[in-house]
Amino acid sequence: MASRGRAEIVVHFPTTHQRVVDELGRRIVGGAWEPGDPLPVEDALAAEIGVSRGVLREAVKALVAKGMLRVRPRTGTRVVPPEDWNHLDRDVLRWKQAGDAPALLRDTGELRRIVEPEAARLAADRAGPDDVRALYAALAAMEAAAAEPGRSGYVEADTAFHRALLDASGNRLLGSLGRAVDIALEHSFLVSTQTPGAVEASLPGHRAVVQAVEARDPAAAAAAVLAVIEAAEEEIARSPGMPSDAVRPVRP
Repeated sequence: MASRGRAEIVVHFPTTHQRVVDELGRRIVGGAWEPGDPLPVEDALAAEIGVSRGVLREAVKALVAKGMLRVRPRTGTRVVPPEDWNHLDRDVLRWKQAGDAPALLRDTGELRRIVEPEAARLAADRAGPDDVRALYAALAAMEAAAAEPGRSGYVEADTAFHRALLDASGNRLLGSLGRAVDIALEHSFLVSTQTPGAVEASLPGHRAVVQAVEARDPAAAAAAVLAVIEAAEEEIARSPGMPSDAVRPVRP
């Protein structure tokens, strides 16, 4: 899934529609067209991509729904500025990963610092037995994957752990946020676990989070997950192939 120098999520598209949405989305995120620019003439763009005008129109509708394009009478279809995009959309996150991975890593780290410590506090107050079991199950999956030669499944288990923590907060919006940004989390974990020893070093911190939640100690839970986030930021900064300013940890 990831090369030594670059973390990458490979996607296979079952339909032509999804392929065209992906092609246009990647071009927009990559700056092929500036905000406010019109898309090329429909006939020419459809011919270039190798699809019918109908397929192209449906792809445009999908990107309008994501906030990336706007269709107006007389002015045609134009690219919308990035600040108006739906940055929690799974496709947009994936395109940002491919187009500007360091920026996505910074955004993800800042979001985690804002959200996860408070989610851990809430989890320490509200988590039920099923929530604690889900956290321990994800931790066990991380430990089992870490013991495998290829560490297959480690990133997925790590992502499941942090989604379970947000779910354990008892706040449904936080739980939905975890599912919305799982691609960003997965990308972050793919990069942060590439440095030697990073996987083994992360396990005690995750265990400390679960134990603090189980002990109903909000302050300890928040501190433990913040330590996990800071350690991941340090690993990302050291990760092979990443620019030195990919992540700039912000100390409290």
